Amino acid sequence: MLMNLQNTSLGMEFGSTRIKAVLIDREHRVLASGSHAWENEMKNGVWTYSMEAIIGGMQACYADLKRNVERQYGCELSTVGAIGVSAMMHGYLPLDKDGKPLTAFRTWRNTMTAEASAILTEEFAFRIPQRWTIAHLYQAILNGEEHVKNIASLMTLAAYIHWRLSGEKAVGLGEASGIVPLDQSTMDYDRRMIDRFEALIAHKNYPWKLRDILPRAVMAGQQAGTLTEEGALLLDPSGMLRPGIPLIPCEGDADTGMVATNSVRARTGNVSAGTSAFVMLVADHPLRVHREVDMLCTPTGQPVAMVHSSNCTSDLNAWVALFSEFAKAIGAPQDKDTLYPLLFQKALEGQPDCGGLLSYNYFSGEGVTGFNEGRPLFVRRPDAELTLANFMRTHLFSALTTMKVGLDILKREEQVQVERLYAHGGFFKTPGVGQHLLSAAVGAPVSVMETAGEGGPYGMALLGAYMLWRDTDESLEDYLDTKVFADARVTTLMADDSEIKGFSDYTAKYMQSLPIERAAIQTMAEEEVRLE
Repeated sequence: MLMNLQNTSLGMEFGSTRIKAVLIDREHRVLASGSHAWENEMKNGVWTYSMEAIIGGMQACYADLKRNVERQYGCELSTVGAIGVSAMMHGYLPLDKDGKPLTAFRTWRNTMTAEASAILTEEFAFRIPQRWTIAHLYQAILNGEEHVKNIASLMTLAAYIHWRLSGEKAVGLGEASGIVPLDQSTMDYDRRMIDRFEALIAHKNYPWKLRDILPRAVMAGQQAGTLTEEGALLLDPSGMLRPGIPLIPCEGDADTGMVATNSVRARTGNVSAGTSAFVMLVADHPLRVHREVDMLCTPTGQPVAMVHSSNCTSDLNAWVALFSEFAKAIGAPQDKDTLYPLLFQKALEGQPDCGGLLSYNYFSGEGVTGFNEGRPLFVRRPDAELTLANFMRTHLFSALTTMKVGLDILKREEQVQVERLYAHGGFFKTPGVGQHLLSAAVGAPVSVMETAGEGGPYGMALLGAYMLWRDTDESLEDYLDTKVFADARVTTLMADDSEIKGFSDYTAKYMQSLPIERAAIQTMAEEEVRLE
């Protein structure tokens, strides 16, 4: 089968545990994919990925895609119609005037910016989460970190990769809204907030102004540079990839997940659940400030209410690994493709409220419930029913509970309406299970698309398709509705009333028992955080 490489779009996403690339055609079908596994590491008290891991992982992922294209289609991947990169949201990656990182990349997982987050939220009258880039910058200033005076460019991971490939310091509107909040009347960074920030730090006399070190914000559908010769060699050191390919505005994984699930129109929403979990609901009216809710934008600048849980499947994965070790020890080893579905399905047999078991999956801090650190915990009353089904259900519930807390606030206090809620991410890989339990958490039907397994990189590739092939004045919402998802295969599940009540009862006990988690943090010391 011959492939018209010009009629393709390539999306690549730097997720928390995997870098993945997806190549689609003009009919939005996945032609080939590539991937590379990686993990964050704690260095000097900071969750990070090294520059070697970032660039090496990107090259390994692309090389895997290139091999698969050659194997499946018998052609060399020498060009594509468009390229776009996405990455885990926000974080902090400042560069000097020569483009060299001034610190290790500080990921979304770090929770050392509580002071900055609180001050900026008060100053801006707008919720500024700890993981946002502006919070990391202000915390570094409050800490008196030496590198701050040398900042020439302020980047996220997606912005950094985009710049290395194109030479352009530019980000999509969704990613930009997690650097500094956007003004929806201008579709640019909010000038009032930038001026307020400048006033806060005026006494420092830094040689830079905030507006001058930010990447420019670019609307979906617009081009954000082209692949340079240096960028082509960086992505494909073999020299096969040709420069000159249009670059899509880079985005964060929250926005690409919205695109991949057709959840960019008002009153639609999606849930992504993997290493972290978040729900994104496109609002149709202004919302008040809530500590548990972040306000972002779609790639076209529409307001999005987001509840982000830093912890989702890490603790669950650790328990599955323990069961795998046990199976091996008794001479009955099980591979992951067998063990995960078996244990997930078992959870459906558990009691609606998990039978008195309780789990906190906090590998790191959790902003929604007010924790800057985390200690994974499993606790139970002596009279609780400790069965495998209840045990697994507890850990699957724990992966969703923090997100449910914020979602309940949106539904109860802001009357946010959701007409469609789609799910994607590794949590939903076992058919029906995660989807069923999420429905119990939200008390609404939950749908999964056939393409949901491709996730963010597919969403990034779709943004490239929109840039390349949309009709004049066609909105992203209309393009996705009519040209991408009109005939999509969707599975929808709804939990019953007893399961919804069971999850609510579990959540009430979870919130009531949070002092247990706080006591664990106080009595089990963590390595001291060192920021330089």
